[in-house]
Amino acid sequence: MRLRTFSHTDATHIRETILDLHDAVHSGSSDPFLSRERFSWFYERWSGKPSWSCVVGFENGVSTGFAYGASFAPGGWWKGSQRPSYVPQGVPVFGLSELLVLKEWRKTGTSRRLHDAVVSSRGDEVATLLVDVAHPKVVELYERWGYAKVGEQKPFGDSPVFGVMVKRLNP
Repeated sequence: MRLRTFSHTDATHIRETILDLHDAVHSGSSDPFLSRERFSWFYERWSGKPSWSCVVGFENGVSTGFAYGASFAPGGWWKGSQRPSYVPQGVPVFGLSELLVLKEWRKTGTSRRLHDAVVSSRGDEVATLLVDVAHPKVVELYERWGYAKVGEQKPFGDSPVFGVMVKRLNP
């Protein structure tokens, strides 16, 4: 599998690829939070940040999944959550917003490769993400990757409850 990294300036160019992958993974879902329209709003919000980075996996020219996020502004954190005290204010923090892999590429190491590539793309010292607590196997996966759950939040009225997870990248 070949990984390609994209920046904020590429966001418009790869938008349909990202939205189509999202649709493929969530086809059949009636959850409005997982709709293309709702996801498109999140994509525009995140990809509009100058620090946005996205890694897409390709096999034989076909996309297999993606991961994207952006660095928080200095001192920034997830809306509605407290920044953990062990993450100093001046430390650069990468917020992993999305990690998505097509079903046929799960349990192949693809998720980890995408994650590691995007999280290391910016040189931040800490990575953080939100994970749906209704999916304990996904929470456990991130724990195996070195993340620790530091809280929970429900950032939007239509969103699930998310676990806030944190990982030091450069201890």
